[in-house]
Amino acid sequence: MSEPEAPLEREGDGFALRLSDGERDLVRGLCGQLRELLREADPVGDPTVARLFPPAYPDDPLRNLDFERTAGGGLLAGRLAAVDVVETTVDAERLSEAEALAWLGSVNSLRLVLGTRLGLTEETTETDYPEGHAEREAYGMYLYLTWLEAGIVEALSVA
Repeated sequence: MSEPEAPLEREGDGFALRLSDGERDLVRGLCGQLRELLREADPVGDPTVARLFPPAYPDDPLRNLDFERTAGGGLLAGRLAAVDVVETTVDAERLSEAEALAWLGSVNSLRLVLGTRLGLTEETTETDYPEGHAEREAYGMYLYLTWLEAGIVEALSVA
């Protein structure tokens, strides 16, 4: 069995995006769900969103509240802008470096959300999600996003 083709590969001043139609549809759908989550959820009441926006000052609630008031909107806007880029370029054959960085941010956010929802730890393996397990498909998506993120990091690291 051969290695799958890298999802992103540096070509000149940009990157070739090599995803199947099914992979593009998956990324598109997950980005839509991420957008909805970011717009509607509250970091205080949703541990999934809290994972995306961890407290800047966990031991100082007042200082953390001030940070959230001043920087929280910018952080949210940045995540939403990255999702916009992915949704706009998901069918592209080439990405600029800025677009590849937006993909990296969004794929990482998706991994964090999915990993938190699944309760994954460093000790989690595929054997924890055997055939027939209710969350096997979600774990498979997590593994796919892990592969995609690694491919993006690899492509970005090539000079």
